[in-house]
Amino acid sequence: MLESDDKTNITSTSRRRLLGGVAAAAAASLATRPALAQFRVEISGVGSVQLPIAIPDLRDEARAGQPVASIVRADLERSGQFRIVDAPAGLTESSSPVWTEWRGRGADALAAGSCARLADGRVDVRYKLWDVVKGQDFGGEATAVAPDDVRLAAHRMADSIYQKLTGERGVFATRMAYVTKAGGRYALRITDADGEGGQVALASPDPIISPAWSRDGRELAYVSFETRKAVVWIQSLQTGQRRKIADFKGSNSAPAFSPDGSQLALTLSRDGGSQLFLMNRDGSGVRRLTTSPAIDTEPVFSPDGAAIYFVSDRGGSPQIYRMPAQGGPASRVTFSGNYNISPDISPDGRTLAYITRVGGGSFKLCVMDLASGNVSQITDTTDDESPSFAPNGRLIVYATRSGGRDVLVTTTLDGKIKAKLISTSADVREPTWGPFGPK
Repeated sequence: MLESDDKTNITSTSRRRLLGGVAAAAAASLATRPALAQFRVEISGVGSVQLPIAIPDLRDEARAGQPVASIVRADLERSGQFRIVDAPAGLTESSSPVWTEWRGRGADALAAGSCARLADGRVDVRYKLWDVVKGQDFGGEATAVAPDDVRLAAHRMADSIYQKLTGERGVFATRMAYVTKAGGRYALRITDADGEGGQVALASPDPIISPAWSRDGRELAYVSFETRKAVVWIQSLQTGQRRKIADFKGSNSAPAFSPDGSQLALTLSRDGGSQLFLMNRDGSGVRRLTTSPAIDTEPVFSPDGAAIYFVSDRGGSPQIYRMPAQGGPASRVTFSGNYNISPDISPDGRTLAYITRVGGGSFKLCVMDLASGNVSQITDTTDDESPSFAPNGRLIVYATRSGGRDVLVTTTLDGKIKAKLISTSADVREPTWGPFGPK
């Protein structure tokens, strides 16, 4: 079991702690409005192999109401796979590039396009991609969107370029959920994958923790303290409707959807002690998975749904364990360090991301190759929390402290390229990366 001081430390609104505390005050009403906290991106680090690409500003992109090319450039740079080459404006998707000019600029790839307002009010966004080295046309795309969807069109353009040049699906048009705290109020926000735009799904004077996406991206599960205790809710992102699914005696926390979306794993203390339980998506069929004198919490399913990874102090300190998803013996996964929490598994099931405590109180993001057991510490910050893989497995988002504020950072798995998403008006925590949407 944990020592008493450790039990106190893990009782907070942070996922870095194993359990939630009790909040006080009344519930706030559901809110759906544009996010107040806007973000800018700071890229740091240098990757070992990056493809140099030039992306001039799109012709007439000012009419689109969004800096389309800037969004695309930031997306690609954040991925760690591209280096942006300065490019003057003037080129469009119908241009015939002079290859010697762009080779002289050091570009291996070039993308250019245009924006136009259509008679029905929509915005036509189009681009073309070229291989500068070979002098080949990679083709392009054109899409007409409502003015409010121009930012999404830019992210989809970045996804298209990323896939054409890497052969892998991009994640820039996916969504992210996180919790902000400003002036004593909490908000659960749903945004683009760069932290911009989006809406407030829930606003409250009481803590909100542990958001978790359904695999189809249509719902979020989370823990709210609005009734003076930890209660698990599921909320539809389309309608805003929400329902309690776990409001048992004691604490209800750490929900995680199964890959097929039919079940949730979560931590309940209704029987005395925090243990793992499994329930159907509608809250029925509650079944206990673990029976131990320890704290068992933070479950997460393996991508194939066969196993659950979780945190337990059954060995004397918090470590990450693995067990069959339907219950059974658990085996320890982490052995490096005496305090390892907040597991997340890459979409291919090969990599574990988690938080380790170093020394007396530094918390750092680590990744483990599950086949070999090799561990890499990939951050130099000291207060990391809540790692979450992008749906293509190439990036991780996590929360940390920087400049006295809670911020979000994305990182490549080797830690070489990081992008800080800096909030200008609130502390940001509890990030979770959403799934791929429909193609």
